[in-house]
Amino acid sequence: MNNFQKDLFDKVQQNANINPDEVYKVANSVKNADFSDEKTVRKLVRHLSKIANKPLSKEKEDKIVHSITKNNMPMDAESLNKFFGK
Repeated sequence: MNNFQKDLFDKVQQNANINPDEVYKVANSVKNADFSDEKTVRKLVRHLSKIANKPLSKEKEDKIVHSITKNNMPMDAESLNKFFGK
């Protein structure tokens, strides 16, 4: 695991109180997913929101789904924090 991935998993566990093993399970389940497909991405976002016990507003969900499907997700921890409003 590279430093970015470790930092990301640490941040997820700290902020959302999600076990990294659960995140790995989800990540493994979507290895071959089509992230340009809105339906697939929306289902994944909702699932992650549920396991994190962090409800998302429709607007925030739409923003995340749009960013992922258009390949516009920030790739560094600081930008991710800003994106998610932390």
